[in-house]
Amino acid sequence: MYNIVLFGPPGAGKGTQSEKLIQKYGLTHLSTGDLFRKHLGEGTELGLLAKKYMNEGHLVPDEVVIGMVEDKISETKDTHGFIFDGFPRTTAQAEALDKMLGNHKMEISGMIALEVPQEILKERIKERGKTSNRVDDQDDAKINTRIKVYLDETLPVADYYSGQNKLTKINGVGKIEEIFAEITSVIDSY
Repeated sequence: MYNIVLFGPPGAGKGTQSEKLIQKYGLTHLSTGDLFRKHLGEGTELGLLAKKYMNEGHLVPDEVVIGMVEDKISETKDTHGFIFDGFPRTTAQAEALDKMLGNHKMEISGMIALEVPQEILKERIKERGKTSNRVDDQDDAKINTRIKVYLDETLPVADYYSGQNKLTKINGVGKIEEIFAEITSVIDSY
């Protein structure tokens, strides 16, 4: 069983690579963005709260995110593992994830961090904004806020997994298939 944290700033290509990894390894995709959209689509209180924070370009509070993730892990049976996309975003979330997985007799196999320069991230997000209909993909100030939040609040999660010898950094710029090949090489070594 593989439990992989696919990590990187907004626009790094996590969603694109996640889709390919799910197909190759039969993993269950656990994207906080998808969980937020599900809850929002169902009009739940958690969904509306998450939307407020996302529209402002801020992180959703840990207790909201952790509750959604725990529900998804508990309800998913017969999987080859999980690919965590956009979670954990804080060291506290990483610690909570380790504890949750331990309760299910699982652990994180590794974190794969996609590294992309800021200017390329901004270009990718603006391009994605043409079709995503996400407010935070279309506004320069919100894009800058999201990148700053990632650098200030999320990047320390890489140190957390590095301390467990579970971090591998990969250049996230290049052809999708070449990046995918690098990622699968790392996963196959677990």
